[in-house]
Amino acid sequence: MKTENEITFLIRKSIFEVYNNLGPGLLESVYEKALMIELQLQGLNAKCQVPISVHYKGIDLELGFRADIIVEDKVIIEVKSVEELSPFHHKQLLNYLKLTNLHLGILVNFNTHQINHNIVRIINGYL
Repeated sequence: MKTENEITFLIRKSIFEVYNNLGPGLLESVYEKALMIELQLQGLNAKCQVPISVHYKGIDLELGFRADIIVEDKVIIEVKSVEELSPFHHKQLLNYLKLTNLHLGILVNFNTHQINHNIVRIINGYL
């Protein structure tokens, strides 16, 4: 079983591979599909568009969200293709982590000329 650090190393490697092949300016869905392929080529178990339920006082609200990608049932990857990441994007991923009881998330914005500055690791509610 891989550690979170080993998983995030392979995730970052996959992100760079996708970015180097596709560049900036495409739709999020394109990067998500390409990233899924790359993660699987790295030997990682990854699922895309994973439903996340919301419960209130023990009651399923039957409303929810979808995590872009969950890797090895340990790490959520939120894929963006926006002009710049905003505090909202960070809060969105943090909420997904809380709702799934997962510890680690990676927020990535592919619509940039400097991918290394647009990969954010979010852990336990702090950056």
